[in-house]
Amino acid sequence: MATAAARAVAKSTLKTPVVDIHTHLYPPFYIDLLKARTEIPYVRAFPPDNQIRLVNRAADNGRPMVPHFFDVKTKIAFMDHHNIDISVLSLGNPWLDFLPSDTAGQVAQEINDSTNSMCAEYPGRLYFFAALPLSAPPSVVFGEIARLKTVPYARGIVLGTSGLGHGLDDPTLIPIFKALVDASLPIFLHPHYGLPASVYGPHGKEYGQVMPLALGFPMETTIALACLILSGCFTVVPDLQIIASHSGGTLPFLAGRIESCIQHDRLLDSKGKINNPTRKTVWDVLKNNIYLDGVIYDKIGLQTATATSGVDRIMFGTDHPFFPPLDGGVEWPSMTVNLKAAKKTYEREEDYNLVMGGNAVRVLNLR
Repeated sequence: MATAAARAVAKSTLKTPVVDIHTHLYPPFYIDLLKARTEIPYVRAFPPDNQIRLVNRAADNGRPMVPHFFDVKTKIAFMDHHNIDISVLSLGNPWLDFLPSDTAGQVAQEINDSTNSMCAEYPGRLYFFAALPLSAPPSVVFGEIARLKTVPYARGIVLGTSGLGHGLDDPTLIPIFKALVDASLPIFLHPHYGLPASVYGPHGKEYGQVMPLALGFPMETTIALACLILSGCFTVVPDLQIIASHSGGTLPFLAGRIESCIQHDRLLDSKGKINNPTRKTVWDVLKNNIYLDGVIYDKIGLQTATATSGVDRIMFGTDHPFFPPLDGGVEWPSMTVNLKAAKKTYEREEDYNLVMGGNAVRVLNLR
């Protein structure tokens, strides 16, 4: 059931806008940065037809750089065709993790300002999750967080599951988490590297991108969030808010199993992190600290996510510009399939409106 606050938002407007919380756009400044690189990640032409492709992972063959990846007018056209009122943009992986420490801060500022300018071209229709210069000195990271409070269309930050490179349970992230809470900037959490190719077996490569994208990405997110919970982070930073992509991976489905393993673990004494009586359980975190997007392509997964976190913590998304139409048409399955799942899951109009936009409007202050 929706909370009283969520119900109030749903009833306060005649029409709840449709909000796409998970949609990527690479600003031209970022594309130029990748074109100048000779190591992954980079953008370059590939033979035999000199097609321009983005390669952001060593195990990836790259993706054609069509206008859907970088052109804001194409993004708006996609939104108009699919009746999306508002999109919250985020830089697609690999973000800024690869940048040298001495240039990361300036690059992050230029990318964030560039994205803000694109949003300003369509007032009220576009907002964004900003990129942080995580490879820069801490003072630079904190400086950008403070600056983002004054950037009109910034509504949070996008973060990869590796954090600063040592996982989300890295203690050096705690001050950053606290700064984000103080700035009222939630984290949009997104996977990048997946799992090691060896876990898929000797024939894994024969299955294209199915294994790393369908299984690797969600499991990467699940592991990162589980480590964050087990580390006690949500006890230290109780107000930290995370919007987890791909419905939080498998965390909603495995929450009970994780809790059972914690209870039966005998490797830590009563003062250990996971057996600390003050720790937040997985269930606590899912209901109070984690929002889940609806990019899961099926009502069963969406029902599980809703049952664990509550309908007031689910937000619709498309993952555009990935998973394009296979027939060369204009109907994107990432929109139509996820929309169908939402319609089947939320039979009450009130709940449907919350997931399709009401929650995002409330949480991210979208006007």
